Amino acid sequence: MDFRRLLRGRVEWSRLEHVIGDLAERYDREAVHVRFLDADNWLSTPMVIDDEWFVKVISKQNSLVHALFTTGRNLGAFSSGTEGFFEHFGTPYDMARHELEATEKMRDLGINAPEPVEALELDGLGVLVLEYLPEFRSLDQLDREAERRLAPELFEHLHLMHDNGLAHGDLRAENVLIRDGEIYFIDATNVRDDGREDARSYDIACALGALEPLIGAPAAVDAALSAYTMEELLAAREFVDFVNIRPDHDFDAAQLKGEIEKRGS
Repeated sequence: MDFRRLLRGRVEWSRLEHVIGDLAERYDREAVHVRFLDADNWLSTPMVIDDEWFVKVISKQNSLVHALFTTGRNLGAFSSGTEGFFEHFGTPYDMARHELEATEKMRDLGINAPEPVEALELDGLGVLVLEYLPEFRSLDQLDREAERRLAPELFEHLHLMHDNGLAHGDLRAENVLIRDGEIYFIDATNVRDDGREDARSYDIACALGALEPLIGAPAAVDAALSAYTMEELLAAREFVDFVNIRPDHDFDAAQLKGEIEKRGS
């Protein structure tokens, strides 16, 4: 069996049927149409119900993988000269509840995110229900002109989160959705309260790393400087190598660090 599939695990169909049936009953539907998403997501089984709700089903296996990822990320943070700031959740329900609360906080700030519906525990599974956003594209599916236009807005929204004590913690192109020309954020993770400053630097480094392959290092740094100070970008530079070793980021770290250093000299 492929190691990635083994690590991700699979929720038994009988348990998924139970979740789907319970949600249909909760939302007064005699029957529902379910579409499973073929997403490379090791932290949940994602599906769409009636093209109205986006549902994540989180198992104990997903929670274990999250713990492994969290440990790895914290080790990477140590390699950047700071204490680890990522926080693990105790149960699948805790994972679902946190993402619901993070989404609510972003929307309270006026940041676009899917409308949160509820988080619940069913048959030992964590279940997160959000509004389904139809006809969206992720940031890396746009043309270069649109990516350059939206880059300053991405940093503007990120700065708004940071100024209000929030950190995304998992910012990459796939977690920035574009719908009707507007940016939506999804899949925020959890960071410790005492690690907010380092998490800010890490978020900036992630955003720069997501943008560098799309619009180039100079344009990415220009966009970041529209919202952050040079000192904040120099702090983010310390996390660039750490971000680049993640399998879900692929960018020219040397070009990016060199551009930041050039601007800061």
